[in-house]
Amino acid sequence: MSKCSADETPVCCCMDVGTIMDNSDCTASWSRVFATRAEAEEMLASLTKRARDVESEPCQISSTFTDVEGGVQLDIDFVFACEAETLIFQLGLR
Repeated sequence: MSKCSADETPVCCCMDVGTIMDNSDCTASWSRVFATRAEAEEMLASLTKRARDVESEPCQISSTFTDVEGGVQLDIDFVFACEAETLIFQLGLR
């Protein structure tokens, strides 16, 4: 689970009711290994669209492709304008 200032419960991926979002955690990170670069690029396009659907201001998206044993690793950081958008994006991936 990514570093988050909110009180998270790793088992159920939820936050306590009294949690205050203070915009200190606006980054969602994502990583996976794919068999081919084409599959990784498809996933990048899909996740980019999902981020664009959530953003109120342009989301900064940084991605890297790394050749690893068994395929290609895709690492992506999505930096949203506010923590609420980050949370909405992350929940949409579950």
